[in-house]
Amino acid sequence: MIRVLLVDDQPLIRSGFRALLDVEDDIEVVAEAADGDQGVALAKEHVPDIALIDIQMPVVDGIEATRRIAADPTLAAVHVVILTNYGLDEYVFNALRAGAAGFLVKDIQPEDFLHAIRVAARGDALLAPSITRKLINRYVAQPLTTGVHTGLKELTNREREAVALVAQGLSNDEVADRMVISPLTAKTHINRAMTKLHARDRAQLVVLAYESGLVTPRSEPAPPAAG
Repeated sequence: MIRVLLVDDQPLIRSGFRALLDVEDDIEVVAEAADGDQGVALAKEHVPDIALIDIQMPVVDGIEATRRIAADPTLAAVHVVILTNYGLDEYVFNALRAGAAGFLVKDIQPEDFLHAIRVAARGDALLAPSITRKLINRYVAQPLTTGVHTGLKELTNREREAVALVAQGLSNDEVADRMVISPLTAKTHINRAMTKLHARDRAQLVVLAYESGLVTPRSEPAPPAAG
């Protein structure tokens, strides 16, 4: 059973999503909240698999709520999915940087919405390659941190290569093709890199790769370190 927390300040939006979810045999809405502060409290109480959080709310907005959930070790299993009216914008990118696993636009088709909930529950980021490329081109203009993330030093050359390809928007199969390895091996490299870099999910991995300077927008990946 996929357990979902709904966090949105508009009752009509919450009731609409709940109506869709309640008829599914494998999905259960465990709680609803009208602002981010309530949402974080209910996340701690119920520890859902998915927290659907509106990005713009009173009291505490979706970005801050996401940041609080991501920072709480007891909520490490909670996958935050941001809800937005506007598609890919700077608020969405800030939410991804804060720890969201992905985002959904509120006018999404019902069947796509249900599919997205199941994808997020598996731990996969809701960032299609095309969306990743848009995010990279529009909002990651330059690294935001100085120096290289210390975790990068722990990556093998193949793991660094896999992370760089993921950050360019490639899927696991495309990473495997580019590296001339099996999809399972590619997934292993990516998962190990996420563990070493303490990235919650693929979305965080993309953000970290650009902020650390491993790759730069509209350029080739940085060469792997020697050794």
